[in-house]
Amino acid sequence: MTGGATAADGAGNGVRIVVAGDAKTGKSSLIVTAAVENFPTNVPPVLPPTRLPVDLYPERVPVTIIDTSSSPENRGRLVEDLARADAVVLTYACDRPDTLDRLSTHWLPELCRLEVKVPVIVVGCMLDKRGDQQPVSLEQVMSPIMQQFREIETCIECSALNHIQIPEVFFYAQKAVLHPTAPLFDQEQQVLKPRCVRALKKIFILCDHDRDGSLSDAELNEFQVKCFNAPLPASEIVGVKRVVQDKLREGVDDRGLTLLGFLFLHALFIEKGRLETTWTVLRKFGYNNEIRLCDDQLPPPIKRYPDQSVELTTEATEFLRKIFLTYDVDCVREDGALRSHELEDLFSTAPETPWNVAPYVDAAEKTALGGLSLDGFLSLWALITLLDPIRSVETLIYIGYGSDPSSAFHVTRRRRLDRKKQQTERTVYQCFVFGPKETGKSALLNGFIGRFPEEYAPTIGNRYAVNVINQPSGLKKTLVLREIPDEGVKELLAKKDALAACDVAVFVHDSSRKPSWDKALEMLVDVASQGEATGYEVPCLIVAAKDSLDPHLSVIQDSTRVLILELYI
Repeated sequence: MTGGATAADGAGNGVRIVVAGDAKTGKSSLIVTAAVENFPTNVPPVLPPTRLPVDLYPERVPVTIIDTSSSPENRGRLVEDLARADAVVLTYACDRPDTLDRLSTHWLPELCRLEVKVPVIVVGCMLDKRGDQQPVSLEQVMSPIMQQFREIETCIECSALNHIQIPEVFFYAQKAVLHPTAPLFDQEQQVLKPRCVRALKKIFILCDHDRDGSLSDAELNEFQVKCFNAPLPASEIVGVKRVVQDKLREGVDDRGLTLLGFLFLHALFIEKGRLETTWTVLRKFGYNNEIRLCDDQLPPPIKRYPDQSVELTTEATEFLRKIFLTYDVDCVREDGALRSHELEDLFSTAPETPWNVAPYVDAAEKTALGGLSLDGFLSLWALITLLDPIRSVETLIYIGYGSDPSSAFHVTRRRRLDRKKQQTERTVYQCFVFGPKETGKSALLNGFIGRFPEEYAPTIGNRYAVNVINQPSGLKKTLVLREIPDEGVKELLAKKDALAACDVAVFVHDSSRKPSWDKALEMLVDVASQGEATGYEVPCLIVAAKDSLDPHLSVIQDSTRVLILELYI
């Protein structure tokens, strides 16, 4: 694999480089010399924004350099400029060791404090002023600083007066923006980062057309043409495989280059400073600087009314059924479930496993061995599609969905129209669960998905539970329970569309405590008022929890009266 970036995919409208550092460390002279290739005799205190010629570097990406002042009265402008930087060049004077010390005592900590998370190029200016009597090893001096501040991409010394390494300063800064190291490579561990490995694995699978686990010479050549617009001569293919096999025997087999060999090659490119090769590959396959799919690879924002929801199509659901069976590798034991290692393998081509974080973790029913049944698997997909449809489709693409992304989902009919017609074609329903603290809301959700924790833990924020409901007709529907914490009810109802996504509201109360009933009834009235005022009325259900305790007589009487009134909201 050879070649470099052919487009500024990671640069937006250009690269904005901010030059900062102590006063009189050569910032302005550095910028002027880079722009006009002449050492300036008179330089203003702070230069206006300076554009470098587009054809100065191979990528032909516009570069704008921002000069800054280190004086206290200009600190506000400095902070503003740093916040908008794509890369920062920090300068020190080669003949003034105190300015070098200031990098680690002031400038680099200041960037951290301001949360300026961009590549940093450390530049020693005025190299001509450091005489031979002051020998210094740049690597020896900078190694401790680079170990402490991982955002430093490169260190370089230059002389504007003698035109030494001036273009290189901004070449490295531009390269750090277009081809950043941090998303790809862990410099401390000297390994590819997990998200990079996952993306490259996805690309490898896409290029392995015959699905034999290796890239043949023909597949390698097709990959080369796609990424670098030129075929790879047979002799070079032999050479590439020989390099891999010499270092990693399992990187090549009798069918071609294996996934391990493919990953090894990219690690080798990065170690040799050829990050543009890996970035070109990633961008050709639609990845951005965060190593996620670019927006143009995904459906546009979904337009819908607040009382419409998003569901997976039959095509997408059938794809997921096949994926489930593919990754249920121990299905010979008829466990019919995906265990944690199988799920990790399934999502190994996605940036991360989407269900390891709230609100999806522990939101579905699991088998006795901790696996996800097919119903549990599909119910989690229903939940992520309901809450974050674009991410749902994005994840589908990562795991191999090859059809048009827009064919994976559809927007349902409005709920108010469903109620008017008294029928619906939706398959996913959302139930809001209200109730005072310690009334059994969490127990209701836990029971719904077969979880019975030994210790009570109060719910912080919204919590979801999702499961498939088998209907007498044989059809399956998915029910999502959303627990609304006591302290979150007012915040929820403050929103005009609060009840738009709700199909039914459940109010849980502790049947042994009168105050619990009073509070639940108060919530019901508030929700009823909100529904009537906004037009998003929903039916309600009152649930008496903790029935094993002695029920409070007046609670039974009061709840009976409410039921007789057939209160709907």
